[in-house]
Amino acid sequence: MDILLTGANGFLGKAILDDSCKNHNVKTLSRTFGDYKISLEKQIPVFEENFDLVIHAAGKAHVVPKTELQKKEFYDVNVLGTLNLIKGLENTFLPKQFIFISSVSVYGQDVGQDINEEFPLLASDAYGLSKIESEKAVLDWCKKHKIICTILRLPLLVGKRPPGNLGAMIKAIDKGFYFNIDKGRARKSMVLVEDVASFISICANSGGIYNLTDDIHPNFNELSLALSSKGNHYLSIPLWVAKTIGEVGNVLGERAPINSLKVKK
Repeated sequence: MDILLTGANGFLGKAILDDSCKNHNVKTLSRTFGDYKISLEKQIPVFEENFDLVIHAAGKAHVVPKTELQKKEFYDVNVLGTLNLIKGLENTFLPKQFIFISSVSVYGQDVGQDINEEFPLLASDAYGLSKIESEKAVLDWCKKHKIICTILRLPLLVGKRPPGNLGAMIKAIDKGFYFNIDKGRARKSMVLVEDVASFISICANSGGIYNLTDDIHPNFNELSLALSSKGNHYLSIPLWVAKTIGEVGNVLGERAPINSLKVKK
């Protein structure tokens, strides 16, 4: 197959490149790496070849926005970037299949169990809203052009050297200043990055919307023990103390390393 992979230099993109793109003719797109070095939020790409499959893994995540400008960046990168990509494909060659990497954040749920693909999209944060709008654009475009469309809604991605909150947690554990909140009883759904990559070849031909998880939902205490090379048990602070620290961070603004949103996550 002829494949276009966006976000090829990202955490998930690298895993897809190593797995799903083996034995295929692959072109890559990202800001600084690959065959097409393009910032999709700024320009419409011009492609020189036809693609059977487009895997759109590029996007902005792993940041808790503190300003309106930072919130707008989610829209620019995730929504405008997606619109520019499909415009570029429409102007040159239409693919047969399109896979869009989305997030379970579209459901807007801080807590919940067994949330399935039929659950309403209730996100109100900048990231979740940008993914909802991007999904709609992709679904409408694929329907219009009779392209097989797949949307993968992912929870926490795990693997070697992860970015985001998990990466920050690992660094804190390595440096010895990690602590749990409320005895680390909160649970988190997750999926191994290599498993997402291997699932792409399974779902590309059929299309559809999928929540992906490895069906392992450890609590933070279990996760911290698994990540500790020394098997350390970590201190825990009461939830009300963590919330108070978050409120102080709200007042201090950008100078604070922790605010209420980070405590909530």
